[in-house]
Amino acid sequence: MSDLDPFLEIDRSSWAPLASWETRPLSADEVDAMRGLVDELSLEEVEAVYLPLACLIRLRIDAMRDLADRQARFLGHPRHRVPFVIGLAGSVAVGKSTTARVLQTLLEREADLEVARVTTDGFLHPNAVLEERGILHRKGFPESYDQRRLLEFVGALKSGAPEVSCPVYSHRDYDVHPTSQIVVRQPDVAIIEGLNVLQTGQSQHVFVSDYFDFSVYVDADVNDIRAWYVRRFERLRETAFVNPDDYFHRYAHLTDEEAEATALGFWTGINEKNLVENILGTRERADLVLEKGPDHAIRRVRLRKA
Repeated sequence: MSDLDPFLEIDRSSWAPLASWETRPLSADEVDAMRGLVDELSLEEVEAVYLPLACLIRLRIDAMRDLADRQARFLGHPRHRVPFVIGLAGSVAVGKSTTARVLQTLLEREADLEVARVTTDGFLHPNAVLEERGILHRKGFPESYDQRRLLEFVGALKSGAPEVSCPVYSHRDYDVHPTSQIVVRQPDVAIIEGLNVLQTGQSQHVFVSDYFDFSVYVDADVNDIRAWYVRRFERLRETAFVNPDDYFHRYAHLTDEEAEATALGFWTGINEKNLVENILGTRERADLVLEKGPDHAIRRVRLRKA
């Protein structure tokens, strides 16, 4: 590792001992409930990887609060209550949602914090808008998001607004729900999860990541993510797609060979293209990178030097 590298590289064996609790924070059943369709999350993984991460985040939260107190005293103003905002980025099928769920649970249970979790899926333009613009096939690409609305949401959240709301995305309908909203009321921590949270744009002067206090990128080899994506599609074909009301119900009756070919087509034509063009380049903007191996286990942590 070069001395000019802005990241510290910490292997799993050195990372795991950095935090411990006298009692196990989660049961095996709770870990099972947080696992995604193809994630190989285990209790050992939670204790070796996510407990140290939760401890590091708590340390940063305490430092932020201390600085806010000192600044308020310096200015002679009351301190405003604002959440500690975490951005969580990475590819489709890499396990972002599982990471977010584990972090939320650990911070709530072990650090006694109120944590809100929001995905940027809700800030996608509705399908009708994407169809009108001819970009429904590019859902998840930068132009498919209502970036202004996302910026307004995160900006209001970080300003300490008493209450902010955001749209809800329905995976069953493959569309933004027309009326449902998630209401967030001044949590201690807000986790903003999405493909696009670390992206920048040439036409913008303010970016979502400008409001983050800490950011995490979940990383893996592209070949591994491709395999996970295909496996997830096959699991969905056996579960969610069976529902006649599901947008992708038409894929429920594909043969195994047809399902694999369809999933690979989606991956190569859409998701890998988006990863390479728009997501992977944001990895170096994160404060911390979790590097996964083929079995979904975190092998190494890269932490930006303080």
